[in-house]
Amino acid sequence: MAMPEPVLHARGISKFFPGAIALDDVELALYPGEVHALLGENGAGKSTLIKCVTGAYSRDGGTIALSGAEIDPRDPLDSQSLGIGTVYQEVNLLENLTVAENLFLGRQPMRWGMVDHRRMKREARDILRDYGLDIDPGRLLSSYSIAIQQIVAIARAVELSGKVLILDEPTASLDHDEVQLLFSVIERLKGRGLAIVFITHFLDQVFAISDRATILRNGRVVGTRRLADVSQTEIVTLMLGRQLEAATHHRAHSEPGELLLSLKGFGKRGSIEPFDMEIREGEVVGLAGLLGSGRSETANVVFGVVAADQGTAELRGRGLRITNPREAIRNRFALCPEDRKTDGIVGDLSVRENIILSLQARQGWHRPIPRAKAEEIAQHYVKALDIRLASLDMPIRLLSGGNQQKALLARWLATEPELLILDEPTRGIDVGAHAEIIALIEDLREKGMALIVASSEMEELVAYSSRIVVLRDRRQVGELTGHEISTKSIVEAIAAEDAA
Repeated sequence: MAMPEPVLHARGISKFFPGAIALDDVELALYPGEVHALLGENGAGKSTLIKCVTGAYSRDGGTIALSGAEIDPRDPLDSQSLGIGTVYQEVNLLENLTVAENLFLGRQPMRWGMVDHRRMKREARDILRDYGLDIDPGRLLSSYSIAIQQIVAIARAVELSGKVLILDEPTASLDHDEVQLLFSVIERLKGRGLAIVFITHFLDQVFAISDRATILRNGRVVGTRRLADVSQTEIVTLMLGRQLEAATHHRAHSEPGELLLSLKGFGKRGSIEPFDMEIREGEVVGLAGLLGSGRSETANVVFGVVAADQGTAELRGRGLRITNPREAIRNRFALCPEDRKTDGIVGDLSVRENIILSLQARQGWHRPIPRAKAEEIAQHYVKALDIRLASLDMPIRLLSGGNQQKALLARWLATEPELLILDEPTRGIDVGAHAEIIALIEDLREKGMALIVASSEMEELVAYSSRIVVLRDRRQVGELTGHEISTKSIVEAIAAEDAA
């Protein structure tokens, strides 16, 4: 059967930023009555492509045709008037207004120069029934769940646009039943002939609701596939850019020591499903999975950034409660977060002040570390980690990314932790610093420190991990040990059909 004409056809889309090519000759064709998944790891170009299509970014090349006519939206409001609606993970509605007021905001029915509230509520109720919702449109939006708010946002976008609907991470904050409710709405919209773009990191959901998928990597399209014709392994391989037959294999490490931390049924509702984990002295437990799989969520719940509401923890055989980072630090845990600029360094403080920050926090602000002692500690780690700087007094924001990361590691090593948690320790740094941090991880392991390392770099995890826990859709789906550890095994565990 011949394919119909695409509702939207973007050709040759290119976008350049200073020093970077964000999109390079990208094509995207959306057809009526289909859900088209847009996939790719962090930085692949998904968000940039959507912003170019909706006019949030101006294009540096390419054309966009809607229903066969070339368009050039000036901004998202213009694209909405042309027929392209977008709904984001964070519902962009007004919670202090009613459901009906949100649906008709800016286009309220009027009578005698006043808003006709009775008609607005009646029409809102009729619209929502088409989406399977029988709710009171006169109630405040905030009185309903996030899933209901998402559907209201979708209804508004469709009523305003009606040709293309872009859903950007719509299920990120929903539980299983709420996801099914949203999927029922998507199926209704497919039946009405809408072209729907579905952006998510949950692979099971992609295969459950989508018809085709376009995969981006490094700003280029690496494939468009009909999902009925491919395996999940093929999609994961396209996303990651790894050929399974060229897998890196695990190196043998020395035997780990005594059991340090034991977690049983540990988890946080809405963040990470309950898991069991044991961490021993002198071992690296790697956390592998696609973006959004639960790597960072696992690191955060272990450190108390997000307090677990399920399960138990034992430290050296004794019961342990970790409800906040302060308690974690008191028990000699340390965490280098994924986003070092936002959650790690304090940019305007000096390198010295950043290095002693955790040590000072543990000691208490009423007992300041003497300047001479702070200088001694900072100098020791600058030398030990080869941190390149002009002066310890310089603001840390002026250091390169790799040197910022090493200064952040120095901060935690100064506290002499027993468990060091590293979330994407080599992201965004140069090749030299990259190699140095990997060498440091291996050195710390050999000296008996316990480490949890979350990383999207599978070859790295394979090289230095004693065990690898594989995550998908915010839950553990496998654990690899010994000779099982390889990039091929990780990809197969991520993509396993029975992982749902």
